[in-house]
Amino acid sequence: MNSSSASKRARTAASTSSPSPPYELIYWPTIPGRGEPIRLCFEATSTSYTDVTNTSSSGMATLKSLIYPSPNGSHFAPPILKHGHLTISQLPNILLYLGPELGLVPQDDENALYHINQLALTALDGFSNEAHDTHHPIAVGANYEDQKDAAKARAKDYIANRLPKFLGYFESVLKQSEERGGGEYLYGGQLTYADLVLWQGLDGVGFAFPKAMQGLRGSGEYERVWTLYGRIKERKEIKAYLGSERRLEYGNGIWRYYPELDDDGRE
Repeated sequence: MNSSSASKRARTAASTSSPSPPYELIYWPTIPGRGEPIRLCFEATSTSYTDVTNTSSSGMATLKSLIYPSPNGSHFAPPILKHGHLTISQLPNILLYLGPELGLVPQDDENALYHINQLALTALDGFSNEAHDTHHPIAVGANYEDQKDAAKARAKDYIANRLPKFLGYFESVLKQSEERGGGEYLYGGQLTYADLVLWQGLDGVGFAFPKAMQGLRGSGEYERVWTLYGRIKERKEIKAYLGSERRLEYGNGIWRYYPELDDDGRE
């Protein structure tokens, strides 16, 4: 069973009882950031959603009203998802909710959600959280220029040690999946939200460290990972999204390009 058909069945089942409430994504405007894996889940399953701060003039006011230190803010920070009466935050929490909702978790495996969440959390660690810490290794609130020397050291270790370790892990996961007969994707032989999280991480790190990633890709050690990356990029829904205005450009967010931090490992 593929994710598209599962998602369609989920939406059809919902429509027979009552119309599904709209999905609203509330995140910082103009950057992909931690909102992007959520957008990819919607786009990959052709699910309608509203990207509130990028489509409404009152979007930022809505966001600020929901987060601390607003008097009524019950969320620490975006991304925030609103779906009917439910309003939740924290990216892994949102993905945990959306996965079954959108058919991005196998329906016939009661343990699938936990395995997929494990994979998504690992991808977020390696290609989002640690990538961010390369340009802000000391203080999140300080300017990059005030911690540039530490950033250079952090980025050097990230490229030399951390990236190969995470790439190697996902190469191994795909090899094991392949041996179980589901090698096209990370788990269960179908597209899951973990695949989309990994794809976004690889794409973002490729923007931030193009020379380093080119070198790692050219090593030939992670062919299954790059095949998965290409397979997802060429999916009809994802390809259409990437060519649309809905796909935001990288900039001053998690994935930032500083030439002095990018190293392909050659002298």
